[in-house]
Amino acid sequence: MIEKLTTQAIELLNQLIETPSFSSEEEETAQLIEGWFIQHDIPFERENNNIWAYNEHFDDSKPTILLNSHHDTVKPNGNYTNNPFSAFVKDKKLYGLGSNDAGGCLVSLIATFTYFYKSLDLQYNLVIVASAEEESSGPLGLKSVLKHLKNVEFAIVGEPTLMQLAIAEKGLLVLDVSVKGTASHAAHPNDDNAIYNALNVIRWFETYAFNKISDTLGKVKMTVTQINAGKQHNVVPASCDLVVDVRVNDKYKNEEVLQIITQELPNNVVVKPRSLHLGSSSIPIDHPIVKSGIALGRTTYGSPTLSDQSVLSCPSLKMGPGDSTRSHSADEFIYLEEVIEGVELYIKTLDKILK
Repeated sequence: MIEKLTTQAIELLNQLIETPSFSSEEEETAQLIEGWFIQHDIPFERENNNIWAYNEHFDDSKPTILLNSHHDTVKPNGNYTNNPFSAFVKDKKLYGLGSNDAGGCLVSLIATFTYFYKSLDLQYNLVIVASAEEESSGPLGLKSVLKHLKNVEFAIVGEPTLMQLAIAEKGLLVLDVSVKGTASHAAHPNDDNAIYNALNVIRWFETYAFNKISDTLGKVKMTVTQINAGKQHNVVPASCDLVVDVRVNDKYKNEEVLQIITQELPNNVVVKPRSLHLGSSSIPIDHPIVKSGIALGRTTYGSPTLSDQSVLSCPSLKMGPGDSTRSHSADEFIYLEEVIEGVELYIKTLDKILK
C-alpha cells in the first residue's frame, strides 16, 4: 500500500508542478488536491483555496494531530534555464517550480494521511490541511481555517528539512524605518541630512546584539534589506527610508523585540512593523513526536526560515523531504528518492505514537 500511495503521490506532484499556483492564485491546484480525496473516497472541506480532511474514525474525545503543508509557490526567478512549469526527471531529480518547496512535502503528507485514514483505534485523530498563501503570509491561508479544526494538540508542518526535525523556527518581523532630517538645497550647509543620519541607524541594526540567545535558534538577527531616499540631485531629502528584516528567536515575542528597537533608536527615527503575528515557534525535545523521530535516527535543529508554523498556537514540528537551500532557487528540484523516503519516514514517525 505504501508503494502504491507513493507512486500516486509522485504523480500528483507532477500535476501540481505543471499547474501554476502563485500565492492567492491556487484555484487549479486546489482542484487537483480535491481530485486525490475524491479518488480515495475521503470526504473533505474547502474554504477559499484551503482543503482539509479528517480520518474516517474521528473521535471527539481524542486529541488531534494536524498535518499541514502548502500548495502555493513563489513566482519563478529570472535565472531559470528550464520551463518552471514543466515536470521532468533527470538524474533521478524531479524538476519544476514548487517541487521542493513544498510540493514534495505536501504530497508525502497527503499519502501518509491516506495510509492512516481508515485505521481503527488510533491514539490521536488526524487532520490534514493543504493550505494556500503560505509564501505571501496571506490572510486566506492556514490561519483562516484554524477556527474550523477540532482538538488540535500539535502539528507537523511539511517544509523541506531533509527529513530532519526542526524543533524550533525563528519568527519574522518586517520593519519600515524612517530616519528623519531637514530638507534643504544641496548647495547650502545642512548638518541634519537624513541620509547621513541613516548611516548610524544602519550601523546600529548591523551591530546591536539582543541579550537572550536560544539554544536551538541562536541570536535574533536583524538585516537592512532596502533603502530609499531623495528625488533629485540638488535637494537634501527630509527622510531616508529603510526596510529591516528581523528574525526573532524563541526567547522573545515580536512585541518585545519591537519595543527594544524603538527604545534604543533616537527620536528622529520612526519604526512601524508591517505585522506582529509571525512569531517564533517550537516543540519540546521530549515531545512524543520528536522522540519518535529521534528513535528513527533523525537529528534536531533550529530553523532560520519562516513557515506556517508562525500562525500556530500549538506545539509544532517542521519536517519534510527536500532541502531548504533549494527553495526559491532557479531550476528547483527534488530527488525522487527524497519523496519516497518522506512518505516512509512520516508513516514510521507517526506509527510509533498513533498505535
